[in-house]
Amino acid sequence: MIVILVGPPGAGKGTQCKKLVEQFDMKHLSSGDIFRSEIAGKTDLGQKAKQHIDKGELVPDELVIDMMISAVKNADYNCILDGFPRTLPQAEQLDKALEKENTKIDAVIELAVNDETVVQRISKRRVCPDCGAVYHLETMPPMQDGICDKCGSKIIQRDDDKREVVLERLETYHKMTEPIISHYKDASAAYIEIDGSQRPEAITNDIAQRLKEA
Repeated sequence: MIVILVGPPGAGKGTQCKKLVEQFDMKHLSSGDIFRSEIAGKTDLGQKAKQHIDKGELVPDELVIDMMISAVKNADYNCILDGFPRTLPQAEQLDKALEKENTKIDAVIELAVNDETVVQRISKRRVCPDCGAVYHLETMPPMQDGICDKCGSKIIQRDDDKREVVLERLETYHKMTEPIISHYKDASAAYIEIDGSQRPEAITNDIAQRLKEA
């Protein structure tokens, strides 16, 4: 089963991927992780990608597709795609590439969360720069204000978690990624919309139930 998980930044895609991988015995394929692995392994695809990256260029969609298809094959066509496809052209090319492999996307799961909820989630997130612990000022604050529970370091707000940056990331998501959702709603893949404002456990249960029905 090949599943695509989409949703805005802060929707909880990473959390849900981890839970679904365990529950359905699937492989989690993150486009960023795959890129780093291919480059570190000095594969042919990785070297081609590195040439573009070193020049400050975007990696061409054709090369990205080749990398992802290779990863999907290695996962025996049983995986969750996270962070890919990011654009409508990538989605269309992925469909064609999978068709050549006599397979297809089985389900597209959208974690639907409104913009203000996303902003609240991310802008109130704090991290420990030393041990990596993550906190949230409302839902999971440290026991001592501003201090990491685990190592006693001062917690910080990452630059990309600041409200103005989050709003920019959301604008990019709406412009670049939302057309993918419309594409798969019209395609044969099973489109599944999940209320991403729920607690993580409830989201996991909803996804699991809908996948079993798909």
